[in-house]
Amino acid sequence: MKSPMVHPGPEAPWRTILSQSITAPRNLPPSIKTDRKALEAVTARYPMQINPYYLGLIQETGDPIYKQCIPDIREISDEAGVEDPLNEEGDSPVPGLTHRYPDRVLFLVSSRCAMHCRFCNRKRKVGRESMVSGGSIREGLSYIKSHKEIRDVLLSGGDPLLLNNGKLAEILTQLKEMPHVEIIRIGTRIPCTLPQRITPRLAHLLGRFKPLYINVHFNHPREITPAASLACGRLADAGIPLGCQTVLLKGVNDQPEVIMTLMQKLLTIRVRPYYLFQADPVRGTSHFWTPLQRGMEIMSVLQGHTSGLCVPHFAVDLFAGGGKVLLLPEYVVKRTPHWLTVKNYAGKIYRHPILD
Repeated sequence: MKSPMVHPGPEAPWRTILSQSITAPRNLPPSIKTDRKALEAVTARYPMQINPYYLGLIQETGDPIYKQCIPDIREISDEAGVEDPLNEEGDSPVPGLTHRYPDRVLFLVSSRCAMHCRFCNRKRKVGRESMVSGGSIREGLSYIKSHKEIRDVLLSGGDPLLLNNGKLAEILTQLKEMPHVEIIRIGTRIPCTLPQRITPRLAHLLGRFKPLYINVHFNHPREITPAASLACGRLADAGIPLGCQTVLLKGVNDQPEVIMTLMQKLLTIRVRPYYLFQADPVRGTSHFWTPLQRGMEIMSVLQGHTSGLCVPHFAVDLFAGGGKVLLLPEYVVKRTPHWLTVKNYAGKIYRHPILD
């Protein structure tokens, strides 16, 4: 199947591309084979938005790009999971801000995304204007300013990089003026879903607020296009370290060779693999869930078969707000006071001394 829509070229203004987004199933191009009428019920609960650039990455119905952006009737027919599995609301002292860990907060500053991921852990909120407001941003900034223990602020949403440059600069400036805030991070999928937004002007603006770290979000090797490479290159050239948070998704990337290729390609565009996340048990996303053991198997294949730079942390964000924990394949077979019996990446057994 050919690309379902001819998307604007890489130099097209990002606002133009975004304004041409499809927000209703009936407006999908004919090449997308799906029951449009049935999907209207899905989008009545969970909004859709697919910009022409990302839609243009689809090669055939049901492929890994299709599954991430085209609504699925299972989003409303399967009631497994919960709306807020990470209990973000329970750890929210003010609207739009989650303070779970002692020294850092998650701060929502945008309700918009360039593409609505069908597996999103904030399906309950994303695409609704009530998610973030000028008032909630002011309250969040006030909370951070008054809590001196907060040294690390993660901006999220929605997508912070869909804010206009002036608003983004205003938020970053206020955070930088707080002496106790040492690090600012931005979580964004823009370099993947709307790379045209990463203009030289935006990269220069972000580079003014070092130390600033950006975690991008790529799930499949086909998302790493020349446009995405250019976007990440501009951010890296501005002196901003880039990491990638990938979600393990059934039918999208739950094969070791897919994850290995993705991690290797990320390094070629100067993005360090950071987390491989077990999908959260969000209501309406169960068709994406993988057994926990699948992630462990993938990590076993990565370890030793590719550069350590390519190996992310496999993480589970614990249900009900327990926070992130890292999981590793079991390499230790036996432990004695003086020796470890260990299985290596190739399955061979070795004894290793325990040094006092």
